[in-house]
Amino acid sequence: MKAALETERLYLRPWEMEDDKDLFFGWANDAVVTKFLTWNPHGAIAATRFVLQQWISEYEDPKRLNFAIVLKTENKLIGGIDIVGYPEGIPEIGYVLNKSYWGNGYMTEACKALLEYLRYLGYRQAKIAAMVDNIGSNRVIEKCGGVLQKTEWVFRKLKNDEVLMNVYLVSLE
Repeated sequence: MKAALETERLYLRPWEMEDDKDLFFGWANDAVVTKFLTWNPHGAIAATRFVLQQWISEYEDPKRLNFAIVLKTENKLIGGIDIVGYPEGIPEIGYVLNKSYWGNGYMTEACKALLEYLRYLGYRQAKIAAMVDNIGSNRVIEKCGGVLQKTEWVFRKLKNDEVLMNVYLVSLE
């Protein structure tokens, strides 16, 4: 589903093919950022273009929410936030942010906007998970009202490893 959201400092908008360079050079090829993600750094911009094409084609699915995060003051793409799935009918949020913008509250702001939109759509809760050692992401989730439900080992297929994850639920009521 194509949708757009706006916060005080951010635009959350659909992805466009023209985002390829900002996405690739902003974080998709950054091993520090992708350490905490389910996928490996992109070795070439062609991989980023392939992923973008997939994301754009998925907008036809009414349950697929995937946003580019743009910083208003710079009109710059700084991250992404989406629904990565619906385990047990609960939307699960995933996100990524260019490391140059970490620590400014941008992801908390984007996450709260998406949670509010999910509430508007009628969902009663959302799930967000973060690696235990990703302190910044765990703080984002807690600031968004996440309540720790469990800590579990999760296998990351594309990285062929297991990581310890905190799993949170956020009430939208």
